[in-house]
Amino acid sequence: MRNVPGSSDPLIDELFATTHRLRLFVDGRLAEKGTTVAQLRALRFLAHAAEPMRMRDLSDMLGVAARTATSLVDALERDGLVVRLPHPTDRRAHLLALTDAGRACHQEAEAMDREALRTATGALTPEDRTALRTLLGRIRDTVAAAEQAGAGSRR
Repeated sequence: MRNVPGSSDPLIDELFATTHRLRLFVDGRLAEKGTTVAQLRALRFLAHAAEPMRMRDLSDMLGVAARTATSLVDALERDGLVVRLPHPTDRRAHLLALTDAGRACHQEAEAMDREALRTATGALTPEDRTALRTLLGRIRDTVAAAEQAGAGSRR
């Protein structure tokens, strides 16, 4: 199989390849405890929420479609990690909250995630980490500015 670039810029191909490989690595570590990066992210948002949240809010925080969030929550609920509670003012809606098992799973998964990421970035010096964060931030800022300029020109 030929290695076909995914973009017109080798740097972007490197970024995508790195994030993909990192995701597979961390998912592999989390799989030992029966969870995934996507599930950890959902557990993380629910664990840090001041109160139970609506599915739509979780979907927005995760940056995924409502259908994807629903599938994710269905799996977490099936595993006893999340519970759907009736919304106090909207009888059609439900709120999401972690169970005690969900809190425990979140804490274990966070520890595994930290260890996997520490391994993955172990070859970077503190200076490397600072430089990489600065460069990635510059890319994000440039994209945000370009989006803002594009939004202004479409009005």
